[in-house]
Amino acid sequence: MSDDNDSRPVLEVADLEVHYGVRRRRRRALHGVCLTVSPGETVGVIGETGSGKSTLARAVLGLVRPSGGRISVVGEEITGYSQQQWRALRRRGVVQYVFQDPLRSLDPDLTVEESLIEPLLIQGVPRAEASARGRAYLARVRLADDLLGKLPGELSGGQRQRVAVARALVAEPKLIILDEPVSALDSANRVGVLEILKELRDAGMALIFISHDLGSVAGVADRIAVLYQGEIVEVGPARTIINAPGHPYTRLLVGSAPTLRTASASRAEREALRARLQVQLHVRAEADLAPAR
Repeated sequence: MSDDNDSRPVLEVADLEVHYGVRRRRRRALHGVCLTVSPGETVGVIGETGSGKSTLARAVLGLVRPSGGRISVVGEEITGYSQQQWRALRRRGVVQYVFQDPLRSLDPDLTVEESLIEPLLIQGVPRAEASARGRAYLARVRLADDLLGKLPGELSGGQRQRVAVARALVAEPKLIILDEPVSALDSANRVGVLEILKELRDAGMALIFISHDLGSVAGVADRIAVLYQGEIVEVGPARTIINAPGHPYTRLLVGSAPTLRTASASRAEREALRARLQVQLHVRAEADLAPAR
């Protein structure tokens, strides 16, 4: 995978389809999703539970097989990769993932230092160099060296999430996908992690910030894509999405964000929007289940 042209998109997703199940019981998780992420850009992916946010992340990571469409990373199409090719891509650390709960990604039996250097040792980086890089990235997420010997269970939630971000960074990836990275944190730790993400974006890192909380995404994302029932119903600059949402579902999300409510509809209007969306969903489900003529 060449790095000669840094201006090209880090990620290109075109007409992505993901279906679960078989025949009449098949459920459409993603439909016609198109998304690009450029170097130094943070794209927020917003939607309620079940909208397809995590499925999109898992498809980009090769954890679910697309039913159609195309996914490219730094110009290389990865949609049809074999398991062996996916393993090689993951070893190179081109795309990294940060979970909502860092305990899912941090081995409870490994110290912070061991967790940080493990991806580098897999790549064949000498231990001394790996340790130096681990310390450097720990400092980058504003944690002190005295945490290197601690286990994840000895850290606070905010510290664990910062270690998870540092672990994603040590491989020097092209793209980091963050799935609800601050939803489990208190307000102080949430602000700290969001500031780190802003710094990474400003340093040229490409990020996808997945969340159901538009308020958390608003201060970090350059662009926001709104997912509703597996489809992107609106995408645009973050300021436009927040101040002038065009789709009813986006207006509903903006109205539901406590810190953004001043630019949104009233409670009665939000409930009316939600009711209309539920009717649309029911009509769509009936159409999907109807026999072909």
